[in-house]
Amino acid sequence: PYSWQVVPDGLLYPNYLAGVREPRMGIQLFHEKELGWLWDGSIGLRQGLIRYGTTDPLWPEGWQLDVEAAAFPRLTADKYGDMISCDYRYGTALTHRRGRFETKLAYYHLSSHLADEYRYVLPWRPRINYSRFALVLGGAFYPWQSVRVYGEAGYGVYTDGGNEPWELQFGIDYSSVNPTGFRGSPFLAVNGYLREEVDFGGNFVLQAGWQWRGTTGRLARFGLHYMNGKSVQYQFFDEYEEQIGLGFWYDF
Repeated sequence: PYSWQVVPDGLLYPNYLAGVREPRMGIQLFHEKELGWLWDGSIGLRQGLIRYGTTDPLWPEGWQLDVEAAAFPRLTADKYGDMISCDYRYGTALTHRRGRFETKLAYYHLSSHLADEYRYVLPWRPRINYSRFALVLGGAFYPWQSVRVYGEAGYGVYTDGGNEPWELQFGIDYSSVNPTGFRGSPFLAVNGYLREEVDFGGNFVLQAGWQWRGTTGRLARFGLHYMNGKSVQYQFFDEYEEQIGLGFWYDF
């Protein structure tokens, strides 16, 4: 039966596992052939505020209002650990799930900042005011219980710093939705992200490894990380990167 719930467990529209700007706790150590060894982190969460729906934390249905916030710092992986840049995002989403179908209507703000340490080492590198307020419409479908196919389109109602309105994101996740216990289970995630400001180029992300899911749906993952395409740090949005490394991710 449906009921009203405040701060419910679980999400009706979970994060994309290989999404480059999803609010979660995570860290990736990777090598980039031009920049060397780097850390890319994410410090944030997505949480439901109120739900009208079922109470199952693993597979809830109904309607839910979520909020999200996250910071995405990049640091050098040498002994100094200098911060290069950091992107910030916050927003809200109205989400719905019924059976195998999920939908969301979301609004978010994202801004990018060049770190003081990087500006001191390379003072000739100009800072750009990359900032956007965007509306997003997304949908997902589960052809099988552990397989999720998704896609979304976003439009920036306000843009600055070189970005342009349209963005497209799509992908597929293979991940068990049931509690795994200590043994865990494998996962595989593929994500494509296209942006108008780079002529609808963007990046491709592949992650694969092992996961552990708890009884409330929270998910911890460890595995390989590969990214190819335009930088996910938007101070360098039009620069090419190839990342090969390891990552750990935790979704609430």
